[in-house]
Amino acid sequence: MEFFRFKRDIPFMSYGKLTTFISLATFIAAVFYLVTLGLNFSVEFTGGTVMEVQYQKGVEINAVRKQLDKLGTGEVQVQALDTNKHIMIRLPNKEGISSAQVSNKVMGVLKETNPDVALRQVEFIGPQVGEELVTSGLMALGMVILGIIVYLSMRFEWRFAVSALVANMHDVVIILGCFAFFQWEFSLTVLAGILAVLGYSVNESVVVFDRIRENFRKASMRDKAVPQVIDNAITSTISRTVITHGSTEAMVISMLVFGGSALHGFAMALTIGIVFGIYSSVLVASPLLLMFGLSRDNISKSPKRKEEAVV
Repeated sequence: MEFFRFKRDIPFMSYGKLTTFISLATFIAAVFYLVTLGLNFSVEFTGGTVMEVQYQKGVEINAVRKQLDKLGTGEVQVQALDTNKHIMIRLPNKEGISSAQVSNKVMGVLKETNPDVALRQVEFIGPQVGEELVTSGLMALGMVILGIIVYLSMRFEWRFAVSALVANMHDVVIILGCFAFFQWEFSLTVLAGILAVLGYSVNESVVVFDRIRENFRKASMRDKAVPQVIDNAITSTISRTVITHGSTEAMVISMLVFGGSALHGFAMALTIGIVFGIYSSVLVASPLLLMFGLSRDNISKSPKRKEEAVV
């Protein structure tokens, strides 16, 4: 299925140097913000107090958040569970104050306006648990990257594998840089979104690379230069890219707009990642193929025949 067809191939590779420069500048800026500002880790990573309270009548989440801002404990996360009668509150650790003291202060503030509020559950997440989550998250990210490297190395020639890997890492760093620059909270759901983005980016790169490999083997493309072969491959997959990523992005944006604070980080990571994933698969990975010296000989290497021993 195709929404549209182009009579001529779009000369993407003629802008390869420009897009590579833009990507490099964006990458450096993201790394700079990561180093200077750092990520705003959530309670799961830093440790803190997680409370679950229940109201007899529904309450506004923003009103509860404004009440808790008076405590001065730092950034407070407030989200509804099943309904707006059941609220989950997450507060960061503060030196010299125990979890019991924090929960008592929170309940005191909440009961000023809603005396019927009841504490259902309170849980303390220590620094050690947060460190374990950081280690587990990094391990999960590393295993996904390792799996991508193994898969691409087995399926494609090394130039394709390295180009796709660089493009994927580009997407991850851009997402992290955005979260560092805007100081959005980095939670486990954001990490899950980054892992999902890696899958989307690899999928898009594989589709484009498969078409490039097919074009090199087509008789009609034998007289074409390598940039022209790549331009044709990208142009012929644009309709598929628009359908796949357009429908996915529409769903993600709906989560971002209507999902509330619980899904905000996850949806934001996916929104940024999908957009930059399309960009990197087309305008980062493909120009890298040319920089690595991709040629027709790399694709259509004939297997060497074993010479029979003469007795």
